[in-house]
Amino acid sequence: MKLYNRKDINEYFQSLTYDDISLVPTEVSKIKSRKEVDTSAEFLGEKLSLPVISSPMESVTGIEMAKELTNLGCLGILNRFDSSLNKILDGDSNGNEIKAVSIALNTQIDAVEKLANHNYLICIDTANANNHEVLIKAEEIKKIFNVRVIVGNTAHGATLRQLEAAGVDAVRVGIGSGSVCTTSIQTGIGIGQVSSLLDVLFARDEMKLNIKIIADGGIKSPGDIAKALALGADAVMLGRMLAGTRETPGEVIKYDDQLWKKYRGSASFGVKMRNEFIEGEETMIPYKGAVKNVIDGISDGLKSSMSYMNCSNLNELSRKNTFAVLSNSSYLERLPKK
Repeated sequence: MKLYNRKDINEYFQSLTYDDISLVPTEVSKIKSRKEVDTSAEFLGEKLSLPVISSPMESVTGIEMAKELTNLGCLGILNRFDSSLNKILDGDSNGNEIKAVSIALNTQIDAVEKLANHNYLICIDTANANNHEVLIKAEEIKKIFNVRVIVGNTAHGATLRQLEAAGVDAVRVGIGSGSVCTTSIQTGIGIGQVSSLLDVLFARDEMKLNIKIIADGGIKSPGDIAKALALGADAVMLGRMLAGTRETPGEVIKYDDQLWKKYRGSASFGVKMRNEFIEGEETMIPYKGAVKNVIDGISDGLKSSMSYMNCSNLNELSRKNTFAVLSNSSYLERLPKK
């Protein structure tokens, strides 16, 4: 079996997803227990116990999710449709329980000023970071305020220098890979997340840029998170893995003797509520209970992966460079059988 490094995978003849690769331990691990493993990270000045960021989706990150993720040492980006954001802007809430918010391209500068005064991370929530209007908005914000700016999304590194020049501090990488995103089907845009992520990471290294990289989309399990961080992502953004938990917006629905919650893409009809081009779907997710249980499971899985790879911290994991490319049969063989 051939062992692949990042360069090999980046130059692979096909576009690859997380399901197409595996981490390969090649040395005896000195890690006795997962308790010895440190998953903490610094991201844009925030000290995180786990480099997990919630997607600013209307059905994922409301005020309760943002608050609880802060308590758990992660980062929640309050979605721009949430009424709590209006309360913060109107001064009815000090907003200390959240650290990041998303805004639209047409958000007025006076609203941005209020967010900047609270030192929030600001996420310009768009589907396409490679857009002139996104660059203008980022430049406008950074020229006036000393604030950290995240934009999304991109699938390659060709415009990374322009994004950093516009003042962007972090970019979400991934187009069309979200589980309720239909962008690739509707537009023909988007490649596998592993290939997309590596293209951006190699571009950053070659151009000697400082912009942070968020792996956004296609993550279904703690193992996928371990792969994304091992490839070099600074943080991962989750939607579906956090959907259906108690802290997500919306009511718990009982149907067919089971509990469910809604999960829908930001470009779905349920969010837009108008008859225009739709690039997102709506579905129901089984109710999962407290998000803490999901985060604990992610932490345990990541720590276990790191112990296999003989990594005591995330910096060591990001330096590992041994991967396998899996056949479809290899992937299926590893799935639990019922």
